[in-house]
Amino acid sequence: MIRAGIIGATGYTGAELVRILTSHEKAEITSITSRQYKGEIFSDIYPSFRKTADIKIDEYNPEKIGDTCDVVFMALPHEVPMKLVPELLERGLRVIDLSADFRFSSRKSYEDYYCPHESPEILNNSVYGLPEVYKDQIKNSFLVGNPGCYPTCSLLGLIPLLKSGAADFNDIIIDAKSGVSGAGRGLSYGSHFCEVNENFKAYKVAQHRHRPEIEEKIEKVCGGKSRITFTPHLIPAVRGMLATIYLKPFSDMAPENLKKLFVDFYKDSQFIRILPENEMPSIKNVAGTNYCDINLTYDTNSQRIIVVSVIDNLMKGASGQAVQNMNIMFDLEENLGLSNTALPV
Repeated sequence: MIRAGIIGATGYTGAELVRILTSHEKAEITSITSRQYKGEIFSDIYPSFRKTADIKIDEYNPEKIGDTCDVVFMALPHEVPMKLVPELLERGLRVIDLSADFRFSSRKSYEDYYCPHESPEILNNSVYGLPEVYKDQIKNSFLVGNPGCYPTCSLLGLIPLLKSGAADFNDIIIDAKSGVSGAGRGLSYGSHFCEVNENFKAYKVAQHRHRPEIEEKIEKVCGGKSRITFTPHLIPAVRGMLATIYLKPFSDMAPENLKKLFVDFYKDSQFIRILPENEMPSIKNVAGTNYCDINLTYDTNSQRIIVVSVIDNLMKGASGQAVQNMNIMFDLEENLGLSNTALPV
């Protein structure tokens, strides 16, 4: 049985990790921490967990965590994990970080958009946790930088086309929408009910931190510098994410051949569903699951490929993918703890 610790368990991604791991056949939660709620019972913070996760919340203690855990999930804001991860690695733990601190290969790229990195010496030890692309590296890693939600949704819709050389990686438009849970559990004016309900707005236009993350990973796949237009939007939903992606093909390609690129690329990927013709992805069909639904078409008028990709931003976009990475790191079936389906209504 894998002993799992969750650092920062009372945020939305932390709570989602608790939900997944309490029903995982080969893992058990042996430690959860929260600075704000230390000493309290987790199910008192989230009453839906009564009788399933009546776990006492501890103060962060690396020595205790080292003695009681095999893997640690860092469900903390950026800038905090980089200070804690080195000592956990020294204790032989495997670490999956859900913040941005270990997603970038380039220290400069991280520091340009976040803050000075306090543990740059271990950046090269981190593997980007997108299993459909980096599964072999994840398997042997002790440190995984779990991708952001927008990058996950976008890259899964981009990489089969870019890796095959079918589309131009310097002419990409990503129009993305996210549910409000992506903003986290902390209070902010922009995520108040009255601001979000019956509303729909773009935010951080041309300056969102997930754009350089997407560009860096495209560069790794294509071997050349990428420039994308990325515009995120907030929708009046709790969870769910949809990205509509526009690309210029290098040559005319029949829609069935475009789709074959995706079918072939993801043939061994348990959580990618390429939809049938004339059925476009819907966030309701992936809510609460680790699936990514994708479909695409070719617009003969604009001569652009249009890809639509959807995920649950808290699952495949965060905690579900983190558990998928844990399963790979410990040589388990990839879908353990993640085989649930979305609610039909």
